Amino acid sequence: MNFKTVGIIGVGNIGSGLVVDLVLHNLHAIAVDVSEKSLAAARDNILQTARLAPMFTKGAPKLSRDEILSRITFTAKLADVSACEFIIENVTEDWKVKKPVYEELDRIAPANVYFGVNTSCIPISRVAGVTKRPDKVVGMHFMNPVHMMSTVEVIRSSQTSAETLTAVTELLGQLKKEAIVVGDLPGFVSNRISHLFMNEAAFVFQDGLATAAQIDSIFKKCFGHKMGPLETADLIGLDTVMRSLDVLYDSFQDPKFSCCPLLRKMVEDGHYGRKSGRGFYVYSSEQS
Repeated sequence: MNFKTVGIIGVGNIGSGLVVDLVLHNLHAIAVDVSEKSLAAARDNILQTARLAPMFTKGAPKLSRDEILSRITFTAKLADVSACEFIIENVTEDWKVKKPVYEELDRIAPANVYFGVNTSCIPISRVAGVTKRPDKVVGMHFMNPVHMMSTVEVIRSSQTSAETLTAVTELLGQLKKEAIVVGDLPGFVSNRISHLFMNEAAFVFQDGLATAAQIDSIFKKCFGHKMGPLETADLIGLDTVMRSLDVLYDSFQDPKFSCCPLLRKMVEDGHYGRKSGRGFYVYSSEQS
């Protein structure tokens, strides 16, 4: 199986990164988002990331602006993904938002098309249950920055078929990525563990025990992590971390997943991390 056209639903940080990865590996992306404004922002981000990729990723091709854009179709119409062979959804981590997207995708996409659910916490079986193709629904938890990561956490629900696992493995192979296939419980492996780190780091910061830089330095210098937990939270987006913790808490009813009050307040204040310019660190001159 050799995929040529992949639909990307939602082109925020991860979605845009996925489009870049497809472009760098000579696949065509149908990039969908809710507004022309969102698409314009994604277009700028994709162009910049793809053109800089050779500086940071060994073997990444040097592509001109025209070459990059020739491999992408930007659209605000969900129906435009109907011709895709594989569709990967990246909308916000909120079931009320995801559910209608899958109901519509199931209606417009041919029955042989696979659905990749890029989620960090929502069970794949829940998504599969609103479609008429539960065997063709598979979890694909990409990490940021997508084009620089060599591995993807792939989640198999009880209904995901062996054929679908083969298809997702082959698609990831075209992107030079390894699939690690895990089971289907909220948070899976990566977020069920990593969000405890980030949440407890927020509590430590809230308690005044250490600065954000000190907390992150301990994880980087003592444990060899490339990024500390608070840097990671800022990169993911504090709003996304908060919503994921809420999903984990609702799913397991375990107080260990109860979101740190400071983290929730930061989100309420519009401090989402890198994407807003301010989180546990300041990334721009904006101080509001």
